[in-house]
Amino acid sequence: MAESISFSRTGDRAAIYVEIAPQIRALVQGEPDITANLANIAAVLKEAFGFFWVGFYLKKDGQLVLGPFQGPLACTRIDIGKGVCGTAFEKRETLVVPDVDEFPGHIVCSSASKSEIVVPFFNGNGEAAGVLDVDSDKVDDFSGIDADGLGEIALIVSEVLSGKNL
Repeated sequence: MAESISFSRTGDRAAIYVEIAPQIRALVQGEPDITANLANIAAVLKEAFGFFWVGFYLKKDGQLVLGPFQGPLACTRIDIGKGVCGTAFEKRETLVVPDVDEFPGHIVCSSASKSEIVVPFFNGNGEAAGVLDVDSDKVDDFSGIDADGLGEIALIVSEVLSGKNL
């Protein structure tokens, strides 16, 4: 198991995603505990990018329930189909929201959050199992580069959930 990560500090997000994805894969390799893996993934993303908030919501009893995260206090439960997280989960697609104040039904967990990207991940049966949620305190902070990079991270989470990383 890795105890540190290494990435360039250039500010080029595309390069950083390329650098950290294999390190995250190695970090979770052989570790069956989902909480431990999600906690480490959230920590890596927070360290690498300095995002305002990064974390996971997991489907439990028909809702999305807060999982491991890095950042300020967060909403504990989100109904499926509600807010950015619930909508991305329900649609099974990545949502990039340049300005959260313009997203109909946005759930305000922190008034400092200005833009958001949410990427669903899936279990071994192909069912949506949760979302990776990243917030920024800057408007229009996410792009297709983040959608691709975080999509790769969500794929790793899906592999963990399906037991493919053991």
